[in-house]
Amino acid sequence: FASLLKQDAWPPVPLLEPPVRQLSLPEQMISGNSVNPDTIFANNEMSLRDIEIYGFDYDYTLAFYSRHLHTLIFNIARDILITKHRYPEGLRKYEYIPDFAVRGLHYDVQKALLMKIDAFHYIQLGTVYRGLHPVPDEEVIAMYEGCHIPLEIMSDFYGKSSHGLSMKQFMDIFSLPEMTLLSCVNDFFMKHNIDYEPVHLYKDVKEAIRDVHVKGIMYRAVEADIEKYICYGEQSHAVLKKLSALGKKMFLITNSPFDFVNRGMSYIVGEDWRDLFDVVIVQADKPGFFNDRRKPFRRVTDKGALLWDRIHRLDKGQIYKQGNLYEFLRLTGWRGSKVLYFGDHIYSDLADLTLKHGWRTGAIIPELRKEIKIMNTEEYVQMMTWLQALSGLIEQMQVHRDPASEAVVDEWIKEREAMRPQTKNFFNAQFGSLFRTYHNPTYFSRRLSRFADIYMASISCLLNYDLQHTFFPRRTPLQHESPFWPEHSSAAVSSAAPQDQSRV
Repeated sequence: FASLLKQDAWPPVPLLEPPVRQLSLPEQMISGNSVNPDTIFANNEMSLRDIEIYGFDYDYTLAFYSRHLHTLIFNIARDILITKHRYPEGLRKYEYIPDFAVRGLHYDVQKALLMKIDAFHYIQLGTVYRGLHPVPDEEVIAMYEGCHIPLEIMSDFYGKSSHGLSMKQFMDIFSLPEMTLLSCVNDFFMKHNIDYEPVHLYKDVKEAIRDVHVKGIMYRAVEADIEKYICYGEQSHAVLKKLSALGKKMFLITNSPFDFVNRGMSYIVGEDWRDLFDVVIVQADKPGFFNDRRKPFRRVTDKGALLWDRIHRLDKGQIYKQGNLYEFLRLTGWRGSKVLYFGDHIYSDLADLTLKHGWRTGAIIPELRKEIKIMNTEEYVQMMTWLQALSGLIEQMQVHRDPASEAVVDEWIKEREAMRPQTKNFFNAQFGSLFRTYHNPTYFSRRLSRFADIYMASISCLLNYDLQHTFFPRRTPLQHESPFWPEHSSAAVSSAAPQDQSRV
């Protein structure tokens, strides 16, 4: 092992070395083996110097919710299943399980299976669940004739199971209660040997979750006890104040209704919150808002009444409903890479904007903060260091065919296979990390890298950077390129950290 290290015979472990220069930010964004959760990460080079207009989604972008909201959604949807769809009364015994599912999972509607799939459409064995229990690997391989999910049955562009596709991808943070409810109902039916149609179950749960939102049940509950459900409000307020003070234009496009947004923004910012925004659009019906040219804007009064006049301009201080992006672009002239829009839903908020309209995009990934803190722990670093070392040793030593060498390699392979599930359990015992399926990126992670120029744990991360900052993606070597590049040195890593703004 030592000789292999000296000969650089295996790829170096991709850990960050201590910085070679002193950073001026009091809490360094990257220090030693640690990554600061407040860092903004770049998939694509982008300078804030070029951004003139900042756009925001509302839910999980400006307004962050406590876990109480997921419990509320689960309980209401469960009760709707019982009262409206005549599901068994025994389902009331099931409570929301906060740490059961993670975002980005796929659900096979026909087979009633919840699973994690990687960027290459391979199922991560050990993460396939029927109800609340894992499905044995052998059974999964038999059902799918391997681990690969063909493109023709994957979810559509927006993650939906439509047009005969049997896979649904859950990309919304609000979908965590939906995944848990699906799993709980499946669990109840299996425990009681009840024969059921999985497609009907999926559609009923989907409708129940939709009712929680569309019928305003969730909105009224949050408005009635806003301190219980909304958190981190002061950070969003600070970001909006900073952008406003520097003369940036701002707009809000959300699918939520005005009363709900007004109550939340009044709590986060104050009653004068509309003074910060040049345009406010509610009930936009994203992602349709970005594609459907037919829906016109409609003005909404402070009391929620809809006006019938034709919209010739989008005025500051007014509230508009529905509409479409093409009309928005015509009325504002806010086109191309001078616009940066933030949202938490990779498909509904970001995909069309970056692919069709050339806006810059920022993904808000609240789960990032927890995952980074886990990756910073000594236990995780040590395990990943040895796992990488084992992979390198196996790769280099597999060419030796003598019995002694093959025996050693076999032991290394067994040890590596035993360690990989342990790395999953650091993040979530059922499904692991949001971003990794063992070595490969997840399907979620691949879509994130394609549709988001930058990503961060919360909008408050912007407070650590001045508006002249340029974000550079770390140049990760391709498989055929040398890993020993200056970009991977500690100096280059240190330069990715933002400076103390009081000294810039």
